[in-house]
Amino acid sequence: MSGNIIILILLGSFFLMVLLRFPIAYAVALSAVFCLLAQGKSFTIICQQMVKGISSFSLMAVPFFITMGVLMGSGGISEKLIALANACVGWMRGGMAMVNIVASYFFGGISGSAAADTASLGSILIPMMVDQGYDDDFSTAVTITSSCEGLLVPPSHNMVIYATTAGGISVGSLFLAGYIPGALLALSLMVGSYIISVKRNYPKGDKFSIKNLIKQLGISFWALAAVLIVVFGVVGGVFTATESAAIAVLYSLIVSVFIYKGLDWKGVWRVMDDCVNTLAIVLILIATSNVFGYCLTTLHVPDLAASAITGITDNPILLALLLNLILLVLGCIMDMSPIILIATPILLPIATSIGIDPVQFGIIVVLNCGIGLLTPPVGAVLFIGSAVAKLPMEKVVKATLPFYICMIITLLLITFVPAISMGLPSLLVK
Repeated sequence: MSGNIIILILLGSFFLMVLLRFPIAYAVALSAVFCLLAQGKSFTIICQQMVKGISSFSLMAVPFFITMGVLMGSGGISEKLIALANACVGWMRGGMAMVNIVASYFFGGISGSAAADTASLGSILIPMMVDQGYDDDFSTAVTITSSCEGLLVPPSHNMVIYATTAGGISVGSLFLAGYIPGALLALSLMVGSYIISVKRNYPKGDKFSIKNLIKQLGISFWALAAVLIVVFGVVGGVFTATESAAIAVLYSLIVSVFIYKGLDWKGVWRVMDDCVNTLAIVLILIATSNVFGYCLTTLHVPDLAASAITGITDNPILLALLLNLILLVLGCIMDMSPIILIATPILLPIATSIGIDPVQFGIIVVLNCGIGLLTPPVGAVLFIGSAVAKLPMEKVVKATLPFYICMIITLLLITFVPAISMGLPSLLVK
């Protein structure tokens, strides 16, 4: 059987199963099985590649970071971070929208998950905003779009997955590279929120008080310190990303149980049960995606894709836009982790060929995937936000349209202004 037909079997069966709403891990695994059958290869390759995919020291950081996020998210810190954000920006027109965005920046640095951000902060802030006179669809749109800041702000387990998939990428550099893009995304969403708030005459909050700000910083210090331990520990070479994640889990346990007292020991076991469920999904995806990646590599699909894309144009600007378009389209039909695992080996060589640094490309991939989490038909965060607010998905999508524009502008700036992503890593990582 010719190579082109086998490629068609691999990719055709995969996208068909995605469109039929198969669980993505099954779609990845079954399409790889069909490919190996067509090639007449032994099924032992499947077991070998699955084990190889998860036999990585760097990947051990992923379960630790997820556990840290769930512990801190369940440990009573949401209200404290909301109070801190309110002390910072609540005085502005549309103050609660600004609080929502800034709180997501703080919380995202702890949870690393847009879904956790939306579920945790959204359940508090959406009703609070509605009670203060904000439209329910606007409140939900602000919540789901600002949750994507957590994908960029370290420690993000998706950054670890990208670093492992890309090979040879410094996790510390990726962590540092996410801070300014995350802040830029927050700023663009705040500008959009302010314009809408002025137009609709949404209320202001209390006047700014430096005394209250210092007080809330003191209360929230223990939560924010977890991020400092991870990032500065990794960047400073004190410990690896995996070691820092393990330390962060112990720290989060102490803070949640003994300092904030948001969890008792029964709650800790319940949190661990939630972590196992999440980890099972993530690790199965990584294992099956490695088999899929093996099939892509043996069929030389990355080389063929690179030749096809560069054959369309050799203009670096158009190629960069085309890469973003591919990632955005994939985000509409696939979840975040599979995109990172499958698309990175194919698109990274093209990105580096037009001068995009692998670290910068990691930020581009993560933000594209974040936008995908907000778009139908597979936008997980969009569904969570609709469920939390008890609103039809169509109404939420309509209210989110102005914020899509803010996110696309941020994406283009990150793509074409490398200093936004590379400034901190080049300054602090030697």
